[in-house]
Amino acid sequence: MATASIPRSLLGTLVVLTTASGLIDALCYLGLGRVFTANMTGNIVVLGFAAAGAPGFSVPATLTSLAVFVVGAICASRVIARIPVNQRSRLLLTAMTTEVAFVGAAAIIAFSVPSVGHGWPRYLLIALLAFAMGVRNTTMRRLAVPDMTTTVLTMTVTGLAADSTLGGGSNQAAARRAAAVAAMVAGAAVGAALYLHSWAGLPLAVAATLAAASGLAFWHSQGRAEFDAWAGRPGRPSGS
Repeated sequence: MATASIPRSLLGTLVVLTTASGLIDALCYLGLGRVFTANMTGNIVVLGFAAAGAPGFSVPATLTSLAVFVVGAICASRVIARIPVNQRSRLLLTAMTTEVAFVGAAAIIAFSVPSVGHGWPRYLLIALLAFAMGVRNTTMRRLAVPDMTTTVLTMTVTGLAADSTLGGGSNQAAARRAAAVAAMVAGAAVGAALYLHSWAGLPLAVAATLAAASGLAFWHSQGRAEFDAWAGRPGRPSGS
């Protein structure tokens, strides 16, 4: 699918959410004991490390993330079933509102406790963030925007290489793919720096603020109508 066929407002929103994913998983991996809440591929690998007894990894923490992520995905799927195909802007905005609420709550908790790496704060933060990311991932799956999952980049990087001039391609969607990769790297770098040199809650506060700001911008943009028309176009993959 050509980039031009996808509403620019949607692409911009998804790039911002990709940045937020980098911020969130930076805090999770560095601050919550080597666990992911957005990237379940990484989480499953981490679970294998933990099961083998590798130091610094936790089976209970990783299983908590996986289990609550699944709950979030199930809840989102139930909501999606009630939203018409030609009203997908409602779906995206609902998911973003949920994310702002849950990530914002996690940020408040992180600011209010001495440490997020142990005890109940660790597991509560993992649960809040994993639920939000389960909702987000299910939403992105249904929107099915090529190369813009907002949480994993394996196929994005593969497409960037395979469709490049060196790979014999025409650099199709190179800008969109490169933007997704750059956004994730930037989010992870900023999130790591904020965690290492400031407060644990700050990466989460920034992630929630980015999601809120991009959601408000999308709500007030003309792109909402374009998005609904694009999402409801006959023959477009639904991601289901």
